[in-house]
Amino acid sequence: MPERHYKTRNQNYPESDRRERDRDYRRDRRTESYREDRSTDYRYEDRTPNYREPDQEVYTSNESTKEEALYNLKYILTSRGLCQGAQFVVNLLIVICAGVPYSNKGRYQDIANLGGLYYYYYGGAQAFTVQEAAKVNELDDLFYKLKIPPYIYSMACGGALMVYALIVLALGVFRVPYRYPVVLLPEALLDALISLGYIPALAFYFIKVKETYSNPICKQREEMYMTKNIKGYECSLSGTDVAGGIFGVLGVFVFMMSAVFAVRAFRAVRQMKQQREAENDRF
Repeated sequence: MPERHYKTRNQNYPESDRRERDRDYRRDRRTESYREDRSTDYRYEDRTPNYREPDQEVYTSNESTKEEALYNLKYILTSRGLCQGAQFVVNLLIVICAGVPYSNKGRYQDIANLGGLYYYYYGGAQAFTVQEAAKVNELDDLFYKLKIPPYIYSMACGGALMVYALIVLALGVFRVPYRYPVVLLPEALLDALISLGYIPALAFYFIKVKETYSNPICKQREEMYMTKNIKGYECSLSGTDVAGGIFGVLGVFVFMMSAVFAVRAFRAVRQMKQQREAENDRF
């Protein structure tokens, strides 16, 4: 059997080579020891925040940790917000158009009694006598009491619809339809009913105004003013009456558009919530 020769550290090598080999040997031992120390199992504490608080849910990675905003001012610039703003403006204009004739009693001012510049400017012949002035003032008071019911009705309805428009707009700003989409259905129904309600309301308004101008009191009053060539007391529709009717027609379209937008918003919010629920169930 052939003789085996083994090389050991103590083999006769030159002194410099032996020191170099010893140095390499010690370096290798330190490297192995370091590797063994690093290979040991250390358990590090997980310091990742888990958002756990007393009596609250633990948000996972698939859930949003951001709280929903309480209000959204950008809602005013949406289609529904602009429609609700238009509802407020239209009814405000209706109230103004009805308030102008309501606040104007139209009593005759005795020009002759004012004297001076007024007497010479208008002419003494155009002034009523004392008896005629008393009769005209009486007719003015009767005509004013006769004409104010449709204007009071218009201001009351316009003011109520203004309040309604502001309430619905505030609900949208505070995101109530987003949290509770079911409120959009009554809103759409009310808008549609109000839109259709404008039609008989306008018809009633113009019928009452026409009856007022066809009354004998108005005719007699007009004739007395015409004898003195005083204009502005004719028994016909005034500019504010026509403007109020135009704004009423606009209200029909504005409220109907708002009803359509409310239905579309209900479908969009319901679909979005269903998609979110499906994603949550998937995870």
